[in-house]
Amino acid sequence: MWKNSRKILLGILIGAALVSGIVAAQARDGDLDRVAPFDLDSLWLMKQARAIIEAYQVDAASDDVTEKDLLYGAMDGMVSAWGDPYTRFVDPEQLEQEQTDLRGKYGGLGIYIGQRDGAILVISPIEDTPADRAGLKPQDQIVKIGDEMVIGWDLHEVVDSLRGDPGTPVTVWIRREGESDLLKKEMVREEIKLESVRFEMLSDDIGYVRLSQFKDTSPSDLGKAVIDLKNEGARGLILDLRNNGGGLLNAAVEISDMFLNGGLVVGTKGRVERANEELYATDGVLTDLPLVVLVNEGSASASEIVAGAVRDRGRAVLVGKKTFGKGSVQTLFNLIDGSAIYVTIARYHTPNGTVIDHIGISPDIEVDGEWSREHDKDDQLKKGVETLEELIGGAPILSISEDVVG
Repeated sequence: MWKNSRKILLGILIGAALVSGIVAAQARDGDLDRVAPFDLDSLWLMKQARAIIEAYQVDAASDDVTEKDLLYGAMDGMVSAWGDPYTRFVDPEQLEQEQTDLRGKYGGLGIYIGQRDGAILVISPIEDTPADRAGLKPQDQIVKIGDEMVIGWDLHEVVDSLRGDPGTPVTVWIRREGESDLLKKEMVREEIKLESVRFEMLSDDIGYVRLSQFKDTSPSDLGKAVIDLKNEGARGLILDLRNNGGGLLNAAVEISDMFLNGGLVVGTKGRVERANEELYATDGVLTDLPLVVLVNEGSASASEIVAGAVRDRGRAVLVGKKTFGKGSVQTLFNLIDGSAIYVTIARYHTPNGTVIDHIGISPDIEVDGEWSREHDKDDQLKKGVETLEELIGGAPILSISEDVVG
């Protein structure tokens, strides 16, 4: 642990000058022309600090620390100093691993996590995964993994520790609101296969679709589910986005498009012009059946985009609990040596202009409770069914709630 800390500390001191030079060299055109290089006093300060460490630090003569270690430590320290957990530096090995994970299966626990005020929080467990079966819940704070306290770790370090070869055990300690002691969760990693859509008829009139994440096949899978439910006689639909931690932006826009007849789905607002964008639905809808959307504190990112779009546009009623509030846009900037920086360049806003990030979306009808596989024990679903029956009977959507997205 000390060795890694020393790499980062020494790297911040020596490598920042190199980073400054790279950035200054790239600042000749585009958005980077506003970047200022380090002043001479800063460079001399780093040089002096490195000289002291190399002269006196007990391990400084070790060959374990290379110039590249120092540079990457500097990059990591500089990027993390901005205080945004989603703006982060990744070295070439990390980048390759993350891109491999995005392409398919991986060994892990099946859990979306986020960071807020320095705490590592569970956004949501993925249905039927080790995390789900162990009873992890949205807003649980991960405090310890195995014997390691994760206080001060970044998100990537936590994800790295949670993942591993299928079949290997891991113990996670969490802090949960209302519990005085830490909760110990012992799990065995599995190959996580991400299935995003399942559906059923809840009655002769009501179709139910559960969307657990937004991946590239989710729009087509959801479209087929809606068509099948209509063919089975559904006169109204419940879209369940609870414990859906998000996924691909384009999937969220395509799914919103199924229920909206044109108009704005979501916009982004950032500091530079190219970060400002508005994404629209196409003319024509897959279905105009009455719609209720279920959300909770585990609904994040892409889920919040869909929920905000259909609610702001008067297309659906939201039932459940306030969403997580993860509404920022990250862009990957590749660097010259194969490393990269993920940078938060903008924040999402709903059609009525409400910013999602750190705020979340409040439902039209707030209902306590948790998602349950057993429908008769799911108070939020039961309220959603009751609300949808009113809509099928002709009750106007806006009469149910006068709230706006909060």
